[in-house]
Amino acid sequence: MRILAIESSCDDTSTAVVEDGRVRSNIVLSQDEVHRPYGGVVPELASRSHMRAILPLIEAALDRSGLTLEDIDAVVATYGPGLVGSLLVGLNAGKALAFARGLPFLGVNHLEGHLLSPQIEEGLPFPYVGLLVSGGHTSLYFAEDLGVYRHLGSTRDDAAGEAFDKVAKLLGLGFPGGKAIDDLARKGDPYAISFPRARLKSRGNGAEFDFSFSGIKTAVALWLEEHPADSDTARADVAASFQEAVVDMLLETSFAALRAVGCNQFAIAGGVSANSRLRARAAALAAECGVRLIIPPMRYCTDNAAMIGYAGWQRLARGEQHDLDLNAYADLTL
Repeated sequence: MRILAIESSCDDTSTAVVEDGRVRSNIVLSQDEVHRPYGGVVPELASRSHMRAILPLIEAALDRSGLTLEDIDAVVATYGPGLVGSLLVGLNAGKALAFARGLPFLGVNHLEGHLLSPQIEEGLPFPYVGLLVSGGHTSLYFAEDLGVYRHLGSTRDDAAGEAFDKVAKLLGLGFPGGKAIDDLARKGDPYAISFPRARLKSRGNGAEFDFSFSGIKTAVALWLEEHPADSDTARADVAASFQEAVVDMLLETSFAALRAVGCNQFAIAGGVSANSRLRARAAALAAECGVRLIIPPMRYCTDNAAMIGYAGWQRLARGEQHDLDLNAYADLTL
């Protein structure tokens, strides 16, 4: 089965060709330069950029795979969650191609794409605990089988990646903030400043392992008011100490969830999984606890169509597909 996949949920336009679960091509076009002057993603500009990019990227993914539209057996596209204007561009392009070629079409949940992305190259079997951590999402799931996902917890306020972007702005590092913080933190002392770690109690709603990152963002803002970061060393120490606090909160909660469900396989996915400190600390803790850790290669960490194609391939193989009246859903849940 040869699948053309499209991802346009936020500010990255991506297309891919996946054949029987193997990625033949995966192309991602970033919009960082479009949004950098505004310090964050501007939805209208994002959707316009997707419109300009989508058809050339579909052609490029086909060319790179060595295939043509005549060779494609099905089309899949992200239908949520995300920015609705952005989602509609990729979704409608996918539906139009499926209609024109008479091909099966499937809408893919963006979160499921991230959750299954550790399987693409590592063949990670179910069950496992998955931490989805990005600019828009921070959630824990117990993935027991395809489509059988128990929600263990989510952020109650800011996503971790959102906190990175906001602190980067406080430090004058620009957008996007995740990589800027990661790079600067390498030069700083992660123990220079003791920023608070939020440890939340269960709300009794079945989600026992929630996160909160609004407090750490506020703590950094208050610190900078009293201790202006007027040198490279001071800024590096703030970045490293902030990053350390976020990594602590992510891993403490995740490993508590692993113990609670009795699982020894742990996957981290989403844009923040590219963070070097999170990767190093997670690897060390997994080795100490006898847990198998899988983090996708960098090309599958940020938003990409390969993960959408992989998730779609598994669903299509079970005989699933959507009608062409499928709509986009900004707040789609997993």
